[in-house]
Amino acid sequence: MGLALVLGIAGALTACSRPSTLEELRQEGVLHVIARPSPSVYYDGRDGPTGYEYELAKRFADELGVELRVREAEGNGQILSVLKQGYAHIGLAGLTNTLPSTQAFKSVPINLSVQSTLIYNRDADTAGNAKDIGDRVIHAVANSNHIAPLRKLAQQQPGLHWQAHDDLDTAGILERVESGEFEVAVVDSTELALNQVFFPHVKKGFDLNEPQPIAWLFPSEQDDTLANAARRFLQKMQANGRLKQLRERFYGHLDRLNYVGARTFVYHVRNRLPNYELVFQATAEKYKMDWRLLAAIGYQESHWRPNAVSPTGVRGMMMLTQNTAEYVGIDNRLDPEKSIEGGARYFQMVHDQIPDDIPEPDRSWFALASYNVGFGHLEDARRLTEADGRDPDRWVDVKEYLPLLAQKEWYSKTRYGYARGHEPVVYVQNIRRYYDVLVWMKEPINPTEQLAQSPDFPELDATQPSDDTLAPVQPVRVPQELSVAPPTL
Repeated sequence: MGLALVLGIAGALTACSRPSTLEELRQEGVLHVIARPSPSVYYDGRDGPTGYEYELAKRFADELGVELRVREAEGNGQILSVLKQGYAHIGLAGLTNTLPSTQAFKSVPINLSVQSTLIYNRDADTAGNAKDIGDRVIHAVANSNHIAPLRKLAQQQPGLHWQAHDDLDTAGILERVESGEFEVAVVDSTELALNQVFFPHVKKGFDLNEPQPIAWLFPSEQDDTLANAARRFLQKMQANGRLKQLRERFYGHLDRLNYVGARTFVYHVRNRLPNYELVFQATAEKYKMDWRLLAAIGYQESHWRPNAVSPTGVRGMMMLTQNTAEYVGIDNRLDPEKSIEGGARYFQMVHDQIPDDIPEPDRSWFALASYNVGFGHLEDARRLTEADGRDPDRWVDVKEYLPLLAQKEWYSKTRYGYARGHEPVVYVQNIRRYYDVLVWMKEPINPTEQLAQSPDFPELDATQPSDDTLAPVQPVRVPQELSVAPPTL
């Protein structure tokens, strides 16, 4: 009788015991993560939320059969605080699990490593090693991977000074090194690689440490069920090759971000464009745009390759996503005529959103930027431009403020938040270069007035290296601001 009572009590306690973290998560049907905006972690791209760690977390949520909900953090400090209080299941911060601040949490490496890399302005004195730094202050983001390596370096190099910034992220650090405000700084090697093309005056000095594993962070109060599920998921991704494919998507084509060489472009104008020139002309006339601008967009997207396919699944001459193709009524993205038709129709939709009182050619440059980054982010940049006393209707002014959308101190003041604001600037500049050459080489066919070149348009640099690879632009997405039904054309 006593044994039965004991077993009954034990059974009751078991029945009333709290479910595991994984069981609770599945019961709610939601995986809660907190992430910081960053090209390597999480950002709002042209096809919606993306970033290496975000895409990995999305696949993990799909594996668990639950919804992924992302809370955007203001910085690593907030991520650590939220995790400590147990208000999120996972923290995506791009941090290593070797830091004192992260060792208080459960962690799962995500098969990506990072180094702390010293950078400097190439117009300043070289900083190829610690002795070269001298009395210059090294700048870094607070609560980042770099604090411990900097402390170690300071012990080895007496007199070395460094400063951690709570109000700056990596983009803010890079911008200040680019401008010369900061002479030297330390950033993540991954984020330097992703952003190098946007900061030509930033030069790599040396790495402060060996590669360290980036990890997902889990609250220490959680049991191990969710972390173990994440380990199994990552092992599965590694075994089936999908993890390698994801790394390739974000990090495998960084060398393709440079401008395509002038000689290569001219060669394609003479040998590849004639196959599609009449299609560009007829389609542009239908949509009342300069055919050479439409052709320039096509070259930026695919180098005039009708069968082009990107790692993200966008395809065709104009590299449309499946959603965008359906939105503009295109059923075969690999048909060059249909793809060009879809690209022209979508560009017209975006162009019609730009205020009528903005004159050409600026209206078209704004339309291209919106085509690339989304109308909402473009409007955010225009508001920042106007607030700073500059002209929001001039591309030459707004293009200086678009990159600020990647910096916490600026995007936190905007309606649509973080965006890789450098990308539309490079995107527009590339297309303008191609258009300039086409204007020089080709006569306008339709009655549309030629777009005039504005004073800030640079000369085409014939010394750029030749590159016959696909331009790494982000896929076209339908902006949230466009209605579900396409406007009447």
